Parts: sequence; structure tokens; C-alpha cells
Amino acid sequence: MTYTLYTGTRNASSWAMRAWLALREAGVQFDEVLVDIRRPQRYGNLARIGEFSPPAAVPVLATGRTIIYDSLAIMEFANDACGGRLLPEDVEARAQARSLSAWQHAGLSSICRRISFESAFYPVRRALTAAEQAQCARLFAHYEDLLHAQGGPFLFGRISLADFMHVPTIVRLRAHGADMARWPAADAWSRRLLAYPLVREWMADAETLPHVWFDDYLEQDAWPSAAAVR
Repeated sequence: MTYTLYTGTRNASSWAMRAWLALREAGVQFDEVLVDIRRPQRYGNLARIGEFSPPAAVPVLATGRTIIYDSLAIMEFANDACGGRLLPEDVEARAQARSLSAWQHAGLSSICRRISFESAFYPVRRALTAAEQAQCARLFAHYEDLLHAQGGPFLFGRISLADFMHVPTIVRLRAHGADMARWPAADAWSRRLLAYPLVREWMADAETLPHVWFDDYLEQDAWPSAAAVR
């Protein structure tokens, strides 16, 4: 059976990156169709995806029998396909890993919401605001706690869906100079994650592409206020 994964522009499609990483790590063989999601061509391209996938978005995995059209569902499919090795064996740790993935999938409580994946590749990037740094601290402290509890080197020992789910977040926050010195285990984990061969493969392609600019990236009144993180 031939699987086809529809992914998006490498420096813009963080959700496709997550699905791609999980499938590759699981050893699932697939053909890849790159969908240009830059404006204005994204509208026509995603409309064509909508002809066979209800959300009209990427990623989409076509198995030949069905369509899996959500990044987290594709990642769970990858885990099932490799006998469950991309989630912890312990039932509570597995639920905790799924909680961390679901938190990211639900928007990560809008942590640093003005820092897009696309902006991680800009030649010049703005500094994090004090409010964004406070939001980062909450996330990094959680990573640190998990790494101490599970023993590392990844969030739940061996690399898992939870690690892959948070790769794009680490990419964009580290690119913007997020200081992780107070959380040494999380700092080492993040560097290990960015050096992971599959992550480096995706990023090497992404870094060659034209930048996807957001006009409001530098608008200060669009940044989160300190009150937003209290």
C-alpha cells in the first residue's frame, strides 16, 4: 500500500513538520507532495486539498483506504504503525505525553503567540518582550520538571511524539533568543532536539526558501501585554 503525505512550505508549515517527523521516525514509507501555502497561491492550492480532505489544510495523509487530516492523528497513526514505540510504555507517562502533545495542539495557552514559525527564519528578528519571556519561563520550567522526572535524554526517556510536537516551538523560541540558562536540562534537551537528524533534514530545506513575511511582525501594539500572562 502506498501512502501519500501532503505537506506544506517547509518554513511555514509547522504542523506538517510534526507529522513528517513522526512518520519518518516510525519508519513509515510515504510519497510526499509539497503544497505551496504562501499567499496568494495558498488559496487555490488548499482549495484543491479540500476536494478530498474536509478541513482543506495540510498535513493530510492518504493511505489508499482513508484520509487522515489532522497532524496529531497522523502522529498517532505513526505511533501505531511502529508498535507504539513513540509513546512511553507506562500508562500514566503515556497519558502525560499525550497531555503535552494536546496542549501544543490546542495552542499552548497562547504562549508567545506573536512569534510565528515563519519568523524563526527571518534574517533579522525582534527581541522577546518581557511578557513573552515570562510565558517562556512557564513552558521551560515544565520541560525541566519532565526531564528530571523521566530521566532524559528526551522528555519521556527515548524520543516520543511529545518531543516532535514541540520541535517547532523550540525552533521559533530559540531563534528569538529565549534564554534557557535557568533550566539546564531543558536547554540541553532543546539543543539535542534541534540536532536530531530528521529535524536537521527538515530545517536544512526550510532555510533555503524565500522568507514568508508577516506585515505586523514588528508592530509593538500587536505584542502581548504583561497583563495577558498574569
